[in-house]
Amino acid sequence: MAILGIDLGTTNSACSLWLNGKPTLVPNRLGGYLTPSVVGIDEEGELLVGEIAKNRLVSHPKLTTSVFKRYMGTDHKIKLKNTTYSAVELSSMVLKSLKEDAENLINEAITEAVISVPAYFNDTQRKATKIAGELAGLKVERLINEPTAAAMVYGLHDKADGAQFIILDLGGGTFDVSIVEYFSGVLEVHASSGDNHLGGEDFLNLLVNDFLATTGLTKSSLSAQEMRTILHEVESAKKSMSHQREYTLDAVVKSQSTSWKIDRDKFEQLSKPLLARIQLPIERTINDADIELADLDEVILVGGATRMPGFRSLVTRMFRRLPLSTIDPDLVVALGAGIQAGLKDKQTDLKDVVLTDVTPYSLGTEIVNPSDSGNKQGGLFLPIIERNTTVPVSIEKSLCTVTDDQTHITLNIYQGESRLVKNNVFLGNLDVTVPKNRAGVETIDVRYSYDMNGLLEVDVTICSTGKKFSKCILNSDTDLSEEDLKKSRDKLAKLKFHPRDTESNRTLISRADRLFESSLGDKRDYIGNLLSEFERVLDSQNAHDIEQAAESFNEILNQLENEGIFL
Repeated sequence: MAILGIDLGTTNSACSLWLNGKPTLVPNRLGGYLTPSVVGIDEEGELLVGEIAKNRLVSHPKLTTSVFKRYMGTDHKIKLKNTTYSAVELSSMVLKSLKEDAENLINEAITEAVISVPAYFNDTQRKATKIAGELAGLKVERLINEPTAAAMVYGLHDKADGAQFIILDLGGGTFDVSIVEYFSGVLEVHASSGDNHLGGEDFLNLLVNDFLATTGLTKSSLSAQEMRTILHEVESAKKSMSHQREYTLDAVVKSQSTSWKIDRDKFEQLSKPLLARIQLPIERTINDADIELADLDEVILVGGATRMPGFRSLVTRMFRRLPLSTIDPDLVVALGAGIQAGLKDKQTDLKDVVLTDVTPYSLGTEIVNPSDSGNKQGGLFLPIIERNTTVPVSIEKSLCTVTDDQTHITLNIYQGESRLVKNNVFLGNLDVTVPKNRAGVETIDVRYSYDMNGLLEVDVTICSTGKKFSKCILNSDTDLSEEDLKKSRDKLAKLKFHPRDTESNRTLISRADRLFESSLGDKRDYIGNLLSEFERVLDSQNAHDIEQAAESFNEILNQLENEGIFL
């Protein structure tokens, strides 16, 4: 049975299937490949999805809605006629429409899907996306990050080992940045960042505001239908800016003729604040990946909003090269989801590719804030697993009691980047008991272990007694079966010891110690510095950095041993 690959977009959605040895786009009932992410209700109460609903945005604004993906994972409700809907419910209607189109194409039922999500979606938003799939009658086999899906379509997994690419994904409502490297059958995401509230819709709103200011109109003076008409007309102007330098809109509003002119230069001037926001995630991703611009082999554009000349001009200036966009940016993610669906379906004509991912947000715990007078700020956030750490990962840190005679510690678990925990996402807590003692005497080792399924295990060991406590948090994109849960836990269990204690790393340290003891002077200092640096990397508990450091350390030790002078 085929697995459907879906790109659930803010403005438009699309899907594909792995057929006849390649990802194949699924046409909708009107013959197009893009289905507007718009839902409406007609006068008889019938559900409308896609193009037919989009056409009623202007004429029936109170019975039609769009851009609801921006509210995924929130309690925001949208009213259509006499019923309120969540973003999850509205998204499920779009997914069901795509599912039916695919079933019509292959003439068989489809019950499983791979759905793409912005790389910067948090666990709550991913969970919401999965629930939307289930409401549409689909078992979501996996959520794939949109930039990773695009990387597969561009054949990055067929490039030479070590090829690195930055993927900029600007859709209707979100902006994602990912740096991806291919090496020995592994497509690895090194870093990702983004803005879940920045997309083509925001650039459209800039133009709408300029239209209103130029014509002397205000939103409060316009009816919902008049506002929708203006949105529709200005959207045409925005799209025209991709292939012509200026656009004039003549319209009749409230029985008055109005005229508005926009050109590329003015559009770019208006867009400066948004373009500045685009730069921030790009710079953060490059810094997090710790690479130079010259190390990037390609800059790839994904998402319909990347067609805007102002965006392309910014990217060209930043990277000092023309970006790559040879595949339709509106459809590339859907094609990538189809490839991943084929991989999940174990299609024999697909070369197996291992996808590794990173944590888009830091995971950590609350610690006491010594400068918080009056409990106005709340606790501080101590990151344990930093953002953009390759998963699966297991990292341990030590904490201690803060008051005399303290007998218990509540470990509050958070996700986010803010210094204050109140600004981060609360995931759960774990209560542990400790022996009564003076402040700072009793210590605990806190270990966070996280995998691609979104399984977070928190283990706490009381150092003085050896007593252990643990909690499993599964707040992610998949509800795991007992078998899958066991596999995930078994995999994480293999990571739950300090990298210093692995046999291979202990062997490297032992070899270096022997060489250190056999040498004198500068060579002894050189080996001592190598050992200190390797132990520093081991203490970071970053598997990717440790693997690279161990390989380099081993090569140097081989050279020293082959010289023979230390033997």
